Amino acid sequence: MSLPDLDMDRSESVLVRARLGDKLAFNSLVSIWYKRIYNFSYKYFVDHDLASEAAQRTFIKVYDSLEQLVDNAKFKSWLYIIALNICREEGRKKSRVTKMFVVEEEGQEYTKGEHVEPADKGYEQKELSNMVIEALDMLGEEQKEVILMKEYEGLKFREIAEVLGVSENTVKSRLYYGLNNMKKLLEKNRAFKESYDYGK
Repeated sequence: MSLPDLDMDRSESVLVRARLGDKLAFNSLVSIWYKRIYNFSYKYFVDHDLASEAAQRTFIKVYDSLEQLVDNAKFKSWLYIIALNICREEGRKKSRVTKMFVVEEEGQEYTKGEHVEPADKGYEQKELSNMVIEALDMLGEEQKEVILMKEYEGLKFREIAEVLGVSENTVKSRLYYGLNNMKKLLEKNRAFKESYDYGK
């Protein structure tokens, strides 16, 4: 059984109690899902503070709207609808310049909100990871959102379609073109880096 399936199995037993007003059950629901919603938000913004704020706002909204959930089996997609809408709201408030901001301190570097380890600790792997994140951030919102939900969060096509309010074929199309565009961006960035390093 996959991790998402385990999350749903654990959620079902506490969701009923949470909807009846059991605060301890709701806290359990948050503990099951918070990390995944934070990770989704972090990859959306590539910023710890924005991701934390979005995750917290998501569960406040869930708490306030839990009685509006019609079908417990739809909780997962309903949760991601809320998270995505809040990420979109926060994204509109913040300039893209903020996401590109780099703060350097003695002995440490923070690039786009993510701690970067010293060069002697997996530098190449970290560099590749940063290139992937940057390429993802350069995509249009429609393709970016589908890739985040499918490749990083492991949602099914049906669930993504429910979150976005589109057909499964539309989801598959956005994923296909998004991954192709990411591949092109990565190849372009790699070629630029190799040229730049060679020039040095």
